[in-house]
Amino acid sequence: MIKRDVLIIGSGPAGLQAAIYAARKKVSVLVIGKFADSSLERNEIDNYYGFKSPVNGTDLLRSGRAQAEKFGAEFHPEDVLSIIREQHIFTIKTDTGEIIEAKAIIIATGISRTKLGLKDEAKYQGRGISYCVDCDGFYYKNKKVALVGDGSAAVSGALLMAKYTDQVILVSKKLNVVREFKTQLDASPVKQMPGQKITEILGDGKKVVGFKADQGEKVEVDGIFIELGAKGVVELFMPLGVDLTPGQLNYIVANKKQETNVSGVFAAGDICGPPFQIAKSVGEGCLAGIFASDYVKSLK
Repeated sequence: MIKRDVLIIGSGPAGLQAAIYAARKKVSVLVIGKFADSSLERNEIDNYYGFKSPVNGTDLLRSGRAQAEKFGAEFHPEDVLSIIREQHIFTIKTDTGEIIEAKAIIIATGISRTKLGLKDEAKYQGRGISYCVDCDGFYYKNKKVALVGDGSAAVSGALLMAKYTDQVILVSKKLNVVREFKTQLDASPVKQMPGQKITEILGDGKKVVGFKADQGEKVEVDGIFIELGAKGVVELFMPLGVDLTPGQLNYIVANKKQETNVSGVFAAGDICGPPFQIAKSVGEGCLAGIFASDYVKSLK
């Protein structure tokens, strides 16, 4: 059995920043998670403070890990299967059978995007396939792009993309949005492909060049934004009694100290809701690391 003061679940920007701050405050820190699960992996970031040129996401993750390890944080590339809380101690079981006890938990899992499940979708992620218009829309200025989805996330994304380019296509099988959104969509320059879905992603081996719709039509595009809504990784934490956003049950509710309603449980990053930006995740990770370590010290 492993015993640590602070367990951080998630090794993306929020989890790494939390690890740095908690470890610097001289509490024992263990980070559970895989870099491959971070949306930062394989992507480039062009809007993060202090970098004049785009920075590679993988490099940023590795630098963050090295910095956290320098201050004493440990890393285990595993998945968490269950969490049980008894008084002030959390018992965690991982997929390798490891049992870990911690006095505080920081949830920094991010969110898993709902995917189309098509061949080559993963291959072209970051090379024409994106799941976040807010994050990547700017890179497609004056280019031709497709938005895929039936809900408000897809329409909102299409309307935002229309500010960057007048070549936006919304592909929806059965659009289901409020009248106000539909009115805005109809009044916009967005071209609509109703009653259809993408059946094949077309690429040249390096980047996306188009898609094929279920009615056989081939459409050339420079990028495809998949906005099917985000599925939060919350099933693991619901048994702890952590409050989730009303109605959606996608995100964890945290205060300005990144505390949840459960004593000893903190949350940071995308799991706390939009906007899904590295700067927000890092800021929340900083606060979670500080206040989680303070909580542990208060128990002593």
